[in-house]
Amino acid sequence: MTETLPLWPAGVPSAGVDPSCTDRARLDAVPTLTPVVCGAPGEARPAIVVLPGGGYNHLAQHEAEPIAEWLGSLGLAAAVCRYRVWPNRHPAPLHDAERAIRTMRANAEAWGIDAKRVGVLGFSAGGHLAASVSCLGQPGKPDHPDAVERHSGRPDAAVLCYPVISFQSWSHTGSRDTLLGKGADPELVRQLSLENAVHDRVPPTFLWSTADDQAVSVFNSFHYAGALRRNNVPFAMSIYPTGRHGLGLAQDVPHVRDWTAACAAWLKSLGWVA
Repeated sequence: MTETLPLWPAGVPSAGVDPSCTDRARLDAVPTLTPVVCGAPGEARPAIVVLPGGGYNHLAQHEAEPIAEWLGSLGLAAAVCRYRVWPNRHPAPLHDAERAIRTMRANAEAWGIDAKRVGVLGFSAGGHLAASVSCLGQPGKPDHPDAVERHSGRPDAAVLCYPVISFQSWSHTGSRDTLLGKGADPELVRQLSLENAVHDRVPPTFLWSTADDQAVSVFNSFHYAGALRRNNVPFAMSIYPTGRHGLGLAQDVPHVRDWTAACAAWLKSLGWVA
């Protein structure tokens, strides 16, 4: 199944927008979910929502369907969420990621998904979004008139690939300013620095990065891993000595492409992969 679905068929909820944008295509962009790999009806496969990176300005194609197809090769269901980016601002991407998780759960029977095992996987700024929904995602609203919203928007596992985490120390200022706007409220900056947002209900997490990443410092992963440990959240982390930012599956970088095997082993330890 590769049919792309609008995340908000009844209309995209409003959120902050950069007032300087006059590009109608960007202003009218609709967030979507593309189920790339599904189970058969009646199956109960663990599922993962893929969140491509792109600095909250665009979405990197090599971090989208190719990742979902790799997850499918492990026996997982997988879908790509194309969330709102610039000129949209926080909380638009967070709401879209939550909605994608809820949509997977709402369609669990038809798509052969285990509604109790829906995770997220994000790259770079998409890693920030995956961590955001891990820390800030909201439970279902049982009385909501929209049946999708009755499902939880919290993931059950998270994979963070060279993630942006902090908007304070070792910050990726491009992602921060694009998501929040320049000169954003310092308290909002602190809240969206996700090393400050971890709690003991954050799901088990796998992180990987390269030690010499010149775009998003490896210290982002270290910050988050430290917060996970302090809150007794299970995690695994792989750090590779060299490698440029944005490697995706890293198929052309032999010493880094092992991250997929390490991640698969971690998913197996959770019981998500046979």
